Amino acid sequence: MGIEEKLPSGFLLTSVEQAAGWVRKSSLFPATFGLACCAIEMMTTGAGRYDLARFGMEVFRGSPRQADLMIVAGRVSQKMAPVVRQVYDQMANPKWVISMGVCASSGGMFNNYAIVQGVDHIIPVDIYLPGCPPRPEMLMDAILKLHEQIRHEKLGAQKAKAEAEAEELALKATPTIEMKGLLR
Repeated sequence: MGIEEKLPSGFLLTSVEQAAGWVRKSSLFPATFGLACCAIEMMTTGAGRYDLARFGMEVFRGSPRQADLMIVAGRVSQKMAPVVRQVYDQMANPKWVISMGVCASSGGMFNNYAIVQGVDHIIPVDIYLPGCPPRPEMLMDAILKLHEQIRHEKLGAQKAKAEAEAEELALKATPTIEMKGLLR
């Protein structure tokens, strides 16, 4: 016999972290940052056929101060990189980033001086979405995966500890240039 049986009906038991995670995942406000052809697919995802409103994301925000999710859709040029960073810095915390499309994730087929070879050189990315261009269903799947990530996110001291551990693991990882694989 647990505490649940002793409580009157209508009471809910949960932790603050679980409640905050549920609230955060259910009320994401994406910022529009469409840079190329992937932006058309992102706009399609917000239309009636795919209906992001069922995930609590019906309005794409025009102002970064009203947004907590940046979807970088398309290739990022060197000229646009400072603008991407400025918009990211203006967003309120906590904030998340989805890199949509192969161009945003790795520069895509544009391996030249004008295109940033991955938006993660400018801002931290939470979810990478492959494809050229990725379908709206793929973006919705990435959003659902981000929802799970947000729902299980720690708060306060536990979050700082988890971030420090992740940073330590990243510093111990083998640099990409030293990795052996198909291209080397």
